[in-house]
Amino acid sequence: MRMVRKVVTLLIVVLAVAAFVQVAAAGEPVKIDLNKASVQELMQIKGIGQAYAQRIVEYRENNGQFTQIEDIMKVKGIGKKLFESIKDMIVVDTE
Repeated sequence: MRMVRKVVTLLIVVLAVAAFVQVAAAGEPVKIDLNKASVQELMQIKGIGQAYAQRIVEYRENNGQFTQIEDIMKVKGIGKKLFESIKDMIVVDTE
């Protein structure tokens, strides 16, 4: 009886840890790299539709890589308000 209780307790602990890991992993948003993302990937950012996504790609092709996330405001139509709403969803990798 004692062994069964230990096994059940261990199983409960393992399941609780597994559930916690799933929740923690799901809570981390995936950030989109402005220097590598395709139009389709950029469109996954809330507030960025096809037109903005295309402008971002075109800006990158014409002007080189973004050096900081704030550079996205150099893209026509993307101002401070939109930037503030998406800044936690974007990243710039210059490597």
